[in-house]
Amino acid sequence: MSWFQRKAKGINTPTELKREAPDGLWHQCSECKQVMHTREHKNNAYTCLHCNYHDKIGSEAYFKILFDEGEYQELDAEMRSADPLEFVDTKAYPERIVTTEKKSGLKDAVRTAHGNMHGKKITISCMDFGFIGGSMGSVVGEKIARGMNHALKTKTPFLMISKSGGARMMEAGYSLMQMAKTSAKIAQLDEAKVPYISLMTDPTTGGVTASFAMLGDFNISEPGALIGFAGPRIIKETIGKDLPKGFQTAEFVQDHGFLDFIVDRKDLKDKLASLLNMIKK
Repeated sequence: MSWFQRKAKGINTPTELKREAPDGLWHQCSECKQVMHTREHKNNAYTCLHCNYHDKIGSEAYFKILFDEGEYQELDAEMRSADPLEFVDTKAYPERIVTTEKKSGLKDAVRTAHGNMHGKKITISCMDFGFIGGSMGSVVGEKIARGMNHALKTKTPFLMISKSGGARMMEAGYSLMQMAKTSAKIAQLDEAKVPYISLMTDPTTGGVTASFAMLGDFNISEPGALIGFAGPRIIKETIGKDLPKGFQTAEFVQDHGFLDFIVDRKDLKDKLASLLNMIKK
């Protein structure tokens, strides 16, 4: 005999009384397609519980992960891009900036902040791919340079988190000048014996890779990140050969000597703190 018997058939629940799961309650991994609770995904540093795929996240998420209690002070928060070339493609550059600001909630493709990480002061600049593909314009270069100035002034380690498609075409030569500006600041950090750690995340490409992203005292990356200068299609067409399996992944780049180590995002804060403690010793 069953525990439950339906006494009446044809029972229907009115549509207005039906309860549905709220939007955003579940997260589906874009790699393995497994589903997990959004809260679990967030608590796991936005990595998949099943396959460890590292989802792309922005500066706010990184700051919450790395700074103690998620507390920090942002530098140059209101700095915005100008339009020195009066550039127009499908729309005018200033119009594109305004549209992207409204969509992303950001002022440009990088944010810089300082605070404590495991009780030790640190300055961090983090790029946001959601702002015109994390492209490097004059504001990006200036904010990174000012962040390095803050690290020099306070003698605090500087962490650069890169996530970029490369130079911003709307600023042409002004964008390319940021490669030299940031590289010069890194030389000043080196002279002052201020540690500079470069963390490359997915993707780190173009002029960013060709400048500050590869100039760290330690160059590290998250698992599976795309790291390179030109894209695989361009390289293949240039050399006329098939590229090796896994070309330009963090693991491939590390095997060929361009990365010191790869670190899981869940372990990032502890690994960085341990590394900085070893440097000071």
